[in-house]
Amino acid sequence: MTDENKRRRGPATLGVHGVDPHPPAGAPVVPPIAQSATFYWASPSDGDLRYTRYGNNPTQLQLGRKLAALEGAEAAVALGSGMAATAMALLAAVESGDHVVASSRLYGATYALLADELPRRGVQTTFVDPDRGGWEEAMRESTRVVFVEIPTNPTLRVLDPCPVVSLARSRGAIVMCDATFASPVNFRALSTGIDVVIQSATKYLGGHSDLIAGSVAGPCDFIERVVHMAHLYGPALDPHTGYLLDRGIRTLEARIRRHNENALTVAQWFEGRPEAERTIYPGLASHPDHALARELFSGFGGMVGVVLGGGGEAADRFMRRLELAMAAPSLGGVETLVSQPRWTSHVGLTSEERERVGIPDGFVRFSVGVEDVEDLIADFEQALG
Repeated sequence: MTDENKRRRGPATLGVHGVDPHPPAGAPVVPPIAQSATFYWASPSDGDLRYTRYGNNPTQLQLGRKLAALEGAEAAVALGSGMAATAMALLAAVESGDHVVASSRLYGATYALLADELPRRGVQTTFVDPDRGGWEEAMRESTRVVFVEIPTNPTLRVLDPCPVVSLARSRGAIVMCDATFASPVNFRALSTGIDVVIQSATKYLGGHSDLIAGSVAGPCDFIERVVHMAHLYGPALDPHTGYLLDRGIRTLEARIRRHNENALTVAQWFEGRPEAERTIYPGLASHPDHALARELFSGFGGMVGVVLGGGGEAADRFMRRLELAMAAPSLGGVETLVSQPRWTSHVGLTSEERERVGIPDGFVRFSVGVEDVEDLIADFEQALG
C-alpha cells in the first residue's frame, strides 16, 4: 500500500466504504443484513460466541468499524437509541460513590438521567453553567466523568473543550461529549482530546427520520465496557436498523454540506426579519461563539434557533401556519423540522428555568433540511404573516 493510500481518508469516502478490506470478486457491494438472533457455535474452539444481543452480529460489527473510522476512534458501538448510548457510556464509567461534572446545557433526557436517575445508583452530578465557568470548583476526588454537549441543544452554544479536557486529565477523569448536533463531519470531537463521543444516530447519521439508534466511540477498552453494559441492559441495535443506518451514513457528508448551506441562508434571512428578536446560529458573526465555532468546526450545522418577538403565542401561530416545513420534534433528517423546546426537549422545566438557560417562550428550533432553500424561506415568510 502506498503512503497516499495509508493516509486517513475523508468523511465522504469513509461513509461510503468504511475501512473494511476490499471484498473479493462476487461479494455484494452493499453489506448484507445478518437478520439472525443466534449463530452456529458448539464450543470455544469455534471462536467467539455470536449473539445479536451481544452486539457482535456481523452487521453490528461492520457498522461499529465504520463509525469508529468516521470519529477517528479506536472502536465504536452502535446501540438502540441515542439515550441508550448515553446511558451505557455513563454506566461503563461510573459506579456507586462516583461523581460526574456536567454542563447544565444538555438535552433534557440527558439532564434527567444525570440529575434524577444516576443518584438512585449512588452517583452524584454537579452541573456547571458553561457561560459562567466553575469547572475546577465542581471537581471532586471522586469525579470520574466530565460530560459536555457541543453544540448545546437547543441554544447552540459552543464550548471550548480544550480547557475542560486539560482539567479532567489532571484529575484522572474522562471527558464525554454528545456531538449529535455537529455530526462527525462538522466536528471531530476526539481530535480535541475528548475521550468519548456520543451521537444520537437517529439524527444526522441516519438522516431520514426512519430509524432510532445511537453510537459511542472511544478507546477500545472503554468500548468493551460499554458493550458489557449493553449485554446486561439489552439495548442492542436491531440488524435491519443497522443496515438502514449504514445506508444513511453513505450519504452523510453530502447531506451535511447541504444542511450547512441551507441553515446559514435561513439564519441570515431570519436575522434580517423584524419578527425575530434573536437569531441563533454559530455561523453568524453575531453568535457569541462564532470565532470558536470557526476554529473547531468544518461547517456550522443544520440547526437554527429563532426567538420570536411575540413570545409563545407568536411561536404557536408560526408553527400552525407552516405549509412546507414540518412541525415535529427530532432533527437531522432530509426534511425541515420545526419545534418549540418548551413543548418537547425542555418541557420538564418551568418557564423561568427555561429562561435562565436561554430558552424563552417564543424560542423556535429549526432543523433545516435539504430542500430548495428558496422554498423554505417562502414558507417561513408566509408563516410569519
